[in-house]
Amino acid sequence: MPATASVDPRGPRFAAAVTTVVLATVLVTGWWPLLAAQAAVFAVGVVAGPSATPYALLYRLLVAPRLAPTDDREAVAPLRFAQGVGLLFAVAGTVGYVSGLTALGLVATALALFAALLNAVFDVCLGCEVYLLLRRVTPRSERV
Repeated sequence: MPATASVDPRGPRFAAAVTTVVLATVLVTGWWPLLAAQAAVFAVGVVAGPSATPYALLYRLLVAPRLAPTDDREAVAPLRFAQGVGLLFAVAGTVGYVSGLTALGLVATALALFAALLNAVFDVCLGCEVYLLLRRVTPRSERV
């Protein structure tokens, strides 16, 4: 049986902190290109996994070497799902700002900011929790 892909849980939390700063900046300035760039970061996380994002690279190069090693691991699948949820909100926010529906841009960005802040400060990944909830309530086919 293949091993489940996993990452150091401090990396996604660092990424959530950077995302929090990015999204807060978008809310304060309304600068949609920054939100579009954040959407691109989320897209990389969905397609290539959270370890392939620019924030993960920053973590590996600048933060991880200064931390004590850890055996703690976090599964990648819930993180990818959470990146997808973030992508959805970032795209909705970008569309809102670009199309003149500023309220949509503000609300979508604020919701994404709330989720990122929860993860960064309290280590609560809402997207991960939704993923796990969906796994529990979705019927699974019998394995042969």
